[in-house]
Amino acid sequence: MEQLNKFAPFLLMFVVIYFFMIRPQQKKVKQEKEFEGALKVGDKIVTKSGLHGKVSELAETTVVIETMSGKLKMERSAISMEMSASLAKK
Repeated sequence: MEQLNKFAPFLLMFVVIYFFMIRPQQKKVKQEKEFEGALKVGDKIVTKSGLHGKVSELAETTVVIETMSGKLKMERSAISMEMSASLAKK
C-alpha cells in the first residue's frame, strides 16, 4: 500500500498532462489533416504566413493558389485551418 502512495502523485500528474496537453494536441493534428484532405478547387484560404488566395490546383501534397500577384505552389500543410475558417465566415 505504501508503494502505491509513493507513485500515486506521479500517476495523477501523468493523467492530467495527458488529458490537458497530449490529447488536445493529437485532436488538433487530426483536424488539420482532415482540413487538408477536404480542400477543393475554388476554396478561399489563408496560409500560415498570412498570404490570402484561392485554390486553383491540387496535388497529393501540394496546392497551387492564386493571389493578387500571381500563382504560388506550396505545401498543403502551409495552409492555416483557423485563419481559413475565419475567412470563410466573413
